[in-house]
Amino acid sequence: MTEILVQSRAEGGVLPADRVVDHPSWPVLKDAVEEIRSWQAKDGSIDLEAQGAPGRATVEAALTRVISAVEELSPLLPHDAEYHRALVADLRRWADGGFGVPDFLDSLLAFQPAAQRADGLQHLVVFAMYTQNGNPDRNLEAVVLRVVWPEWLAELERTRYDNPLFVGITFEDFTSGYDTNSAVLFPETIAVREAPERFTWGGIFCDREAARFRVVSEAAVETLGIDLPADIREMLADQDRCQQAFVLWDMVHDRTHSHGDLPFDPFMIKQRQPFWMYGLEELRCDLTAFKEAVKLEAEGFAQARDVQYAVIFDRMFRFPVTGDRVRNYDGLGGQLLFAYLHQHDVVRWTDNTLHIDWDRAPQVTNQLCSEIEKLYRDGIDRPKLVHWFAAYGLVSTYLAPHPGSTWAKGPDALDLTQPPRKLVDDVLPDEFPLSMFYEALAKKLKGVIASTKGITAQSAEQVAA
Repeated sequence: MTEILVQSRAEGGVLPADRVVDHPSWPVLKDAVEEIRSWQAKDGSIDLEAQGAPGRATVEAALTRVISAVEELSPLLPHDAEYHRALVADLRRWADGGFGVPDFLDSLLAFQPAAQRADGLQHLVVFAMYTQNGNPDRNLEAVVLRVVWPEWLAELERTRYDNPLFVGITFEDFTSGYDTNSAVLFPETIAVREAPERFTWGGIFCDREAARFRVVSEAAVETLGIDLPADIREMLADQDRCQQAFVLWDMVHDRTHSHGDLPFDPFMIKQRQPFWMYGLEELRCDLTAFKEAVKLEAEGFAQARDVQYAVIFDRMFRFPVTGDRVRNYDGLGGQLLFAYLHQHDVVRWTDNTLHIDWDRAPQVTNQLCSEIEKLYRDGIDRPKLVHWFAAYGLVSTYLAPHPGSTWAKGPDALDLTQPPRKLVDDVLPDEFPLSMFYEALAKKLKGVIASTKGITAQSAEQVAA
């Protein structure tokens, strides 16, 4: 990684940046944040009058330790100076207001990591926030991270995949909210008095994604008896190589939400839709990344071949058997990819072994991407409900619906006098159950997937060793 230079306070010279997590103030900050977290309610507030609550002086003392630690660490990160000043002001205002619902809008607006993407650049981030796929409560969190922005990726973003808001990141250390399955740092998760007019960045932890991918893929390969080509085996053994693949995958996936023939709201944030619509959107973005990776591989980008392996393995082996089965749209996308490849003879489960036709996999995977893109393109001319049924038809061509499904019976089984959003209530929690193949795989991988909670690059290496 490119080393980021800062001024040495001791000598006034230019030295490689110190690691924030090696500074004695970092464990002080972590401990104080953890203490405060234990007192917070779901909305982030602290009820000082509740039975067993700490006294105001105790809470203020812990917050003072947080503020002092931030001020002591901030000189290591001159690029975050404005953010840290705003952060301290937000923390003090929280205390002055009696520790009600926290408001970090001012410091959120001051934090602009996408404006200075440099490979290896550190950030110290403290917010009251929930962690997506992690802690649902808006607790105080502290995380130290580094930006992943190699020159080859920066050049691709400049010339082909414009995504000025995307920031690839890795963990240095974190508090409890990130000792979970969360692999993102998104501004919309942060406690604020009002949402900003627009969000200006989004961070994805490619190290956690890569580590999780390696551990689960290795277990799936062993369980299924897959004969891996040498280059895939080498990839799974190399954390940095996998991180490079994921940061490229993430960048292209992220921008795809606002490119192509789109639904009205590309991120579907404000739309109540059947969960297979969300599943198709996420899969569309992943398969677009796959399709672009096929092109990039032909142009000599080594990371592009790895992206293809990552998309196929993560989607087929981790997504379908991760999480519960209540409207699991990511799981559905993985089921659809596997079924499509299976029904086109790219994967075969024979003699208790999964065989993969590596030569045909790119062509057939791109074929599925084309089918989804055609669904979107045709959807522009359809009413919403008709489009939902068309999407259901695509999915049910390859996946068997639940035998009790109302939607599977067609429009005549639904009360079409209701608005479309009401018909979402007729969708079963598990509209497309796992196949017998996946039911068996889920039992085999359950413990491995559970072990990836809170995983980091370092812990993945320990598992590999």
